[in-house]
Formats: sequence, structure tokens, C-alpha cells
Amino acid sequence: MKASGRIAVIVMIWLLCACDPVPEKAPESKVSDPDDSLTYLNHSDSAKYVGMATCKLCHQDIYNTFIKTGMGKSFDLATPQKSSGDFSTARIHDPLMDYNYHAYWNKDQLMFKEYRLKNGQDTIYQRLEPVNYIIGSGQHTNSHLQNTNGYIHQMPMTFYTQKRKWDLPPGFENGMNTRFSRKIGLECMSCHNAYPDFVMGSENKFRSVPQGIDCERCHGPGSVHVSQRQTGSNVDTSRYIDYSIVNPAKLPIDRQFDICQRCHLQGNAVLKPGKSFYDFKPGKRLSNYMSVFLPKYANADEDFIMASHADRLKQSACFIKSYEKVAHKNALRPYKDALTCITCHNPHVSVRETNKNSFNEACLKCHTVGRPETLFCTEPEVQKAVRAFGSSLREANCVSCHMPVSGSTDIPHVSVHDHYIRKPISKTEKEKIKTFVGLFSINEKHPDSLTKARAYLNQYDKFEQKKMYLDSAKKYLRSGSSKNIEGNFHELVQLYFIEQNFTKLLNVVNTVGEGLLLEKKLIHQSYENTDAWSAYRIAEAFHYTNQLPKAIKWFEQAIKLAPYNLDFRNKAGSAYVKVGNLSLAKEQYTFILKENPKKVNALTNLAYISLLENKPDEARSFLEKGRALDPDDEQLLLNYAQYYLMSGNFKNAADVLKHLLARHPDNEVAKRALQQVKTHF
Repeated sequence: MKASGRIAVIVMIWLLCACDPVPEKAPESKVSDPDDSLTYLNHSDSAKYVGMATCKLCHQDIYNTFIKTGMGKSFDLATPQKSSGDFSTARIHDPLMDYNYHAYWNKDQLMFKEYRLKNGQDTIYQRLEPVNYIIGSGQHTNSHLQNTNGYIHQMPMTFYTQKRKWDLPPGFENGMNTRFSRKIGLECMSCHNAYPDFVMGSENKFRSVPQGIDCERCHGPGSVHVSQRQTGSNVDTSRYIDYSIVNPAKLPIDRQFDICQRCHLQGNAVLKPGKSFYDFKPGKRLSNYMSVFLPKYANADEDFIMASHADRLKQSACFIKSYEKVAHKNALRPYKDALTCITCHNPHVSVRETNKNSFNEACLKCHTVGRPETLFCTEPEVQKAVRAFGSSLREANCVSCHMPVSGSTDIPHVSVHDHYIRKPISKTEKEKIKTFVGLFSINEKHPDSLTKARAYLNQYDKFEQKKMYLDSAKKYLRSGSSKNIEGNFHELVQLYFIEQNFTKLLNVVNTVGEGLLLEKKLIHQSYENTDAWSAYRIAEAFHYTNQLPKAIKWFEQAIKLAPYNLDFRNKAGSAYVKVGNLSLAKEQYTFILKENPKKVNALTNLAYISLLENKPDEARSFLEKGRALDPDDEQLLLNYAQYYLMSGNFKNAADVLKHLLARHPDNEVAKRALQQVKTHF
């Protein structure tokens, strides 16, 4: 994915493209995954990504149509050309948090203004932020991202193209508006884009990000393929498989689905031990890298999330019966005789430019009897059309009844075709009471107990804070012996941290041995920061049990493993303050602000240190910067009140505390402080 060394490759491949291919048997490969039966040369660790600019030199026609697809338009810079938004209506209001938003162009720079009004007229607060990227093809949405020194966050406005409507992004509704601070990590970016250059030891920092999903996400790294073409090695692909590059059409059916499911099966993705979101390559078995879970409910067949097309299709009798026919056939192009994603969708051509009749024709391959004008459909209107038009069955819209348009459960204002092909369900069926059955892996039949436990913990941590998920996780975790604890260590630490059961968490640490953990076990960096997160949770357990020297030791370990997780540094700073080491605390907060000047918690904590050091002017400077970014931050407002009290300005202190309690009515510290302040009036 890096640009270095690419120019020479591009020149050489251009010279070779003019050559006529020489038929040749597919080369034998010695490269194979021990858990895999397929052998592709570009599965080798030495195979490198070359980028779409290289691919298009020989595949210009495919490139020209692909860049118009949803994948090709999935991600780009925020420009007027990329945006689908209607800016004549680009204003929304969040009634629960009382923020207004306005999107507008300042020349070619897209800007978001967040503001608050008094009495519906006077602006009492505003914040202006530039938009750097637009994510989403515009088929359904445009969402917006900001890049601050490489740290990427989602912003609080989305344009829903089907309804031509601006609104809060999915997950920002119902009082959950994270404004400009929702982190966009590797998991998200690696599905909505080509592979980015992610900074290990962070949650959401990138050295660079590409501009749209590219060829190699479905075909795998291209360097081996390019090299073979440069040396004149060619394959007659009408007769053989070219093992230098993956052609999904020639994969077994389940491997085809795995490519699509890598991103069109979004849910609760549980990575296999030692794997990252970079590791899966087309042609490999997805379940060797991750297991994707979704909650299942009885009597909820009509409910589905946006990116669940493959899962829904595989539930269909159409798919099941076609798969049974070809599952064990050794055909060059297995999809030809089965129902797969590419039966209806050419990944190189936009659905908007696909002839609508092609979808019906896919149905009619199987659903005809005898003459082509007779089809399996009992609907009177369709039968009438058959009689009227004879063999012109293209007028019959199979999809409208058997793949009805519906809203997804996870994204508002969006309608998509349900890919669970079946007879329309009755109103009575729809009204049945839905009951939770459990989390089920969509791409792995029999995940192990530890994978299931991690799925339930992740479901609680990332999606729904329901106790039943923790109860289910406990059923799959073992802690009866030291061996059990070591085998479930990360998961037990996560469970007890979520439950705030620090005594049990520290018992787990003591069972394994704190020294052993620090010196030999929790010492590895990874894209998922697994060891770093366990170290951080251990630090917090010591912190909350007032064992500050040990807490600091573990915070330092977490920071060593994940130096760009700024929240780890912020918590370490708090521990340093508690032991009186203000100098080290300042170092942490200063580092945070150098990395990301918009981190309100670091500004708040520096203001607190300034107050401790009796530097009110310095404290006020930090507080003003923080309040300009977040006028409702609890700790910042408490520190602001303290600043006014130290200055003897009791009225302003009272005003700040009243505002704090209007936004956070359960803050007991603010309540007590306000009562004390009132005695001075």
C-alpha cells in the first residue's frame, strides 16, 4: 500500500500489457495455509499490495466501471464532487443534548457548525470544525470524518440520500451524541476502505488512508501477479486458474461468500488469537481469522441489519438448494450453477447501471416450468402479466415480493432489499413477540467456548449494556484452576473490569503472578492492543483499590504497549497527581495535547494542576479552551467553578454549577458545592 518503489513497477507492467497471452498451465504453488486447502501464490507473506493505479494499467475497462460502484465510491476526501448532500436543508437539532448543527461549504472546504441558542435566537455557544473525509458511496448515506493529526473521528451529521435528509449518524441518537469524538478504528476503516496505514499502539491513529475500496480487497495482493506478467508468464484463464491472483468467480462457493462476508457481514467480530483485521486474504477461510456474531431472536425473521446480505441470502431455500447441487463439484466457475452474491451483482458494475431485468432473469433460471412463459407464481397480477405478455416475463418483478424493501434495524432513514428470499410473511407472523435466543456466529458453525465468551463480552462492551450478555459470558469461561485462569486471562480481566469487581480481577492477577505478567505475558504490541488493554484494566483495579504505586506501574506498562492510546495516558496522569508527582502528570497531558489538541480531558486536568499550583490565569486559559470544545463537560465545569471560587467570584461559580446540574442533574459534588456557594450571597 505504500507509494515507495511503485513507479518502476508501473512502467514495466505497461510495456507488458500489449503482449498476447501465451496459454500455460496454472503454476504449482508451494505456499499454503496449514488450515487451508487452496494454494495461491499471493497468500504468501511476501506478496505485497500494489494499489489500484497499478491494476488499472492492464484492466482499464474494469477500472472505469468499478470506480462508479458503491465500493469504488466508499471513501474519499470531502469535496463537492464526492458529496451527495443537499446543503439547502443542511441543519439539524439534537433535542436531548440541545445542540444544533449546520453543514456548509466555505469555498471547497466542507464545514460543520455546532451551536446552541438561547430563547431560539441568540447564539450562546458555537464550534466550527472542518470535514476531511466523506465515507459512504451516496447510495444510502454520506457520513463525515475528521482527521486531527492522524486521529480520525466521526462527526455528528449524516446525509441520508434516499430520503434526502440530514440527521444524526447511526448510534448518535437518543442522548448518545458523541459529537466529534467517536473513534474510527481499524475495524471500521478496513471495511469501508482499502487497507489503511494504521499506527500500532493506537485506537484510531492512521499515517495515511486510501480513497475507496480497491481491487485487492477482493483479489488479494497483486505483486506476484504483476511480477509474473512482467516476466511473460501467462495463464489461459478460460481453461485454468491463475494462481498468482485470486479470481473470486473461480473459488468454491463458501470462499466466495467469505470474501463478501468480510465486510457485508458486519456485526460483533471476534478475531482469532493473534489475528488482526489486516490478515484475511481472499481465497482463505474467513473463520480462521474471525468469527462474526449477531444476536438472534425467535419470531424476528423480518429484522436485519444493514450489512447482513450474505447471512440473509444463505437462509433462503433458493440458496440452500442450489448449494446442495454444486457444493462438491470441481467446476472452473462454481457460481455459474449456484445462487451466490455475484449471480445478481457484478462487483465491477454499479447496481445503478445494472439492467433491472437481470434480477428477474436470475429468478427465472429456476422458477419456470416447460415453456419460458410459465413461472412459479400464484399472484393473480403476475399470472395476468404472463398471459398478457407471453414470454415477456421481465414485466414480473420477483424481487418486489420475495425480497421486499425494508428498513434495517441499525441505520435510520435507509431502505434496502431483504436478501432472505422467501414467500411474503403475514401480518400475524410479523406481530409475534420476539424473544432473545442468543448470539450466533454467522460464518463459523462451531466456535469454541472462548470465542463465544469473547463475543458476549464484546456485545456488552460495544453494543448493548445488558446483564444477560455477562451472564452468558460466564457460562463459557473457566476459572476453577490456575490453568483455567491463564487460558481465559484476558477475558476474565475484561469481565471483572466491566462488573467493577476489582477484588476478583486482582485475584486473577495474583493467581498468574504479577511479576510473570509484567515480564513475560503482557508484553506484546498488537493492532488490537490486547495486552495493553489488560494492563490498563489491571492498573484501574489497583487505582480504584487505592494501591497507587502498583497502579502507576501498570499504567506505564499499558502506555508502553499502546503509546498512542491517549485515554491510557490521561488516566496515568490522574494517578501521578494523586501521588503528588505533578511533573509527570503534566508530561502525560502535554503529550496528549500535542497529539490531539481537542482532548478536553487533558485541558481539564492541566487546569486542575494549575489551580493546585496557584496559577489562576494559566488555569483559566486551559478552561476556556476546554469549554470552547465542550460546554457541558462535568469535570471541566467543576474545575471552572473552583477557579471562580478561588477568585472570590461566587456568582459566576453559582452560574457554572447551575449549568452543570442542568446537564448532569445527578452530580452530587456539584449539588453540595452549589449549596455552599449560596451561603455567600
